[in-house]
Amino acid sequence: MEFRLANRRIVPGLIVSGFIFAVAGCQSGDGGSLLGSSGGGDAKPPQGKVLESELRGYCPRVTLRDGTAYFNSYAKGGQDDPTKLQYQASITDVTRACSRSGGNLTINVAVAGRVVPGPAGGSASATVPIRIAVVQGDTILYSQLHKHQAASADSSTATQFMFNDPNITIPEPSQQNIQIFAGFDEGPPKKSASAQ
Repeated sequence: MEFRLANRRIVPGLIVSGFIFAVAGCQSGDGGSLLGSSGGGDAKPPQGKVLESELRGYCPRVTLRDGTAYFNSYAKGGQDDPTKLQYQASITDVTRACSRSGGNLTINVAVAGRVVPGPAGGSASATVPIRIAVVQGDTILYSQLHKHQAASADSSTATQFMFNDPNITIPEPSQQNIQIFAGFDEGPPKKSASAQ
């Protein structure tokens, strides 16, 4: 009876101790001995691992320029007529992620937003013109206009969209003087028939 009672206490204690040692082994060192590698000499982190220098490294913020957070699309010939509004799009959030390699800074910019159908709506998808620009002082390092399709299952209700541009690569800056802008951009104004 006493032997069985002692076993009930010892076996769970051994299991918990084994678990603690296993977790401690996973948390310390580089894990090289667990994988059969020496773990010495090579300073590169395993693929997918984030270095402390990258966490503390400079990653420019994304901002919206005044007047670029909203975009209205009208039916043909109905510019600024509220009854001919097909949809209104708005940007609700922007963010970015940075990585470094070979002296370059690669930036992935993400834009989240919403599309609300208007009185002249009816299409289940909306094309929103999103421009991403990277500027250093007066120099434009990157500028790209994207035509993003924001699709909806129901053309009568608002829908959310998510867009990202992962292809921004610039020389790694020596100063923290980079600005990233995101926003809607309709492009140059269309010429009227009388101006042609």
